[in-house]
Amino acid sequence: MIRNNILELLRVYRSDDPLENSMLQDTIQFIEEHPDCFERSLLVGHVTGSAWILNRECTHALMMHHKKLDKWFQPGGHCDGDPDVMAVAAKEAWEETGVTVEPVSTAVFDVDHHMIPENKGVPRHTHYDIRFLFRANKTADELPSNPEAKAVRWIPLEEVENYNSTPSIMRLVKKSLG
Repeated sequence: MIRNNILELLRVYRSDDPLENSMLQDTIQFIEEHPDCFERSLLVGHVTGSAWILNRECTHALMMHHKKLDKWFQPGGHCDGDPDVMAVAAKEAWEETGVTVEPVSTAVFDVDHHMIPENKGVPRHTHYDIRFLFRANKTADELPSNPEAKAVRWIPLEEVENYNSTPSIMRLVKKSLG
């Protein structure tokens, strides 16, 4: 079963945050109930992979201003059938930022789910987002442009709330600050 690896990672993951624990249980249940959970064609929702990227000093996070949603987020995207969610997160990080990253750990860093609004004939649906922690091999002063983003920027952790203060993003910052 291609879902076993991610289910194992999720079953051993623990959070101090009650809301995240609820989303973790929802995500496990969703994956167990949907063999095609990694496919974008599953219109009720699907698993996505995200990369929370810190610089070597762990003082800045790499974020992008998403064009479609007009909000700042961590890089990430659809699995498109790939059950290796960490590999998906790393691939999306490279595609969306041009920055080479390496995983800090193979463990899950955070779990979230959120509604995506209807867009271009795709109905409203849920993204079950599994996040992994990465460090950038190098922090470039100039980041390449990305057709999916209005901007890509290294943001000091203390300033992330000025870009996106949602509980989901602030939880990532809190974990990063230890």
